[in-house]
Amino acid sequence: MTGSDAPPSFRLAYVPGATPGKWVRIWQERLPGTPLTLLAVPAAEASDLLRDGQADAGIVRLPVDRTVLSAIPLYTEATVVVVPKDHLITAADEVSVADLADDVVLHPLDDVLDWPELPGRPAVERPATTEDAIQLVAAGVGVLVVPQSLARFHHRKDITFRPVVDAPQSSVVLSWPEDATTGPVEDFIGIVRGRTVNSTRGRTKDERPADTGTGARKAPSSAKKPAAGKKAATGRNASAGRKPTGGGRARGATGGGAKRGRPRRRS
Repeated sequence: MTGSDAPPSFRLAYVPGATPGKWVRIWQERLPGTPLTLLAVPAAEASDLLRDGQADAGIVRLPVDRTVLSAIPLYTEATVVVVPKDHLITAADEVSVADLADDVVLHPLDDVLDWPELPGRPAVERPATTEDAIQLVAAGVGVLVVPQSLARFHHRKDITFRPVVDAPQSSVVLSWPEDATTGPVEDFIGIVRGRTVNSTRGRTKDERPADTGTGARKAPSSAKKPAAGKKAATGRNASAGRKPTGGGRARGATGGGAKRGRPRRRS
């Protein structure tokens, strides 16, 4: 099969902690003829991967190089501190950066948080990766502050985490090369933004469904209908457009032309 005969495909990169599964399932339902390939990539390498054209789009963390990459925000994560299960911090529901002042706070080389000033006491040596730092936390060497998704991604039975209310946060975006906004990229943007399969976005005026309405307003569904067996308030013959019987007088009017009721029985 030559390159021109190959079916179209879409390559989606994603960083640790990102969870593209929901969007991938929608893609597979809507575009079964276009294979989607997932590419796991370290956060620090995601921008280079997109710039080099090795992926069509990526679910990555800010910052990204906005001179060559487009990006739309997806969500901002809560930040947590990962600690051993017997740590004093576990007695609280949430903590502040100041509460970590006496702890050794690990700062791995692949840290994704933008710290104006590192909290706590520094470790003797920086771990190479977040995964290495998690192992040191389990060994009781220190604690680690990360986005919540990374704490869950590296979950272990002997550690837990608590929210840090005033720590920097990590924002996740969908990013792609600005000069390569292809049809599949537009399709995936529509999926993450929640557009329906019948969305008219991107269609021309002629491609949109015609408006077949007459302009008349539909009666509210809450309008009450006459009860069964009862006549309308306008009279027996009004709905049919007929004139009242009995010389043109309405039923119940006085005069000889009025229809009489059943005579009463004399006692």
